[in-house]
Amino acid sequence: MALTREIVENIAELAKLALSEEEIDLYREQLSEILDYVDRLAAVDTDDIAPTASTLPIINALRVDVVQPCLSTAEALAAAPRQEANQFSVEAVLEGEA
Repeated sequence: MALTREIVENIAELAKLALSEEEIDLYREQLSEILDYVDRLAAVDTDDIAPTASTLPIINALRVDVVQPCLSTAEALAAAPRQEANQFSVEAVLEGEA
């Protein structure tokens, strides 16, 4: 499917892209090639192929949930640059009243 310059310019406008004349020609060719390839893929007979989400076997990768000791408050705060009332202290990231 050969795209026209006007279609590429419209796509660029929708994507808020400012393209040079050379880029418009380049992208017209590249996008046309991509659409031609998609047409070739669409022509492949896949009626006898079962739909799958993955070609790899499905394996459950979850581990057993085991209770383990965690850091104490002092250990967790040990490397903090600032702390206050047993909590991490950070600069406000939003301006204005809280």
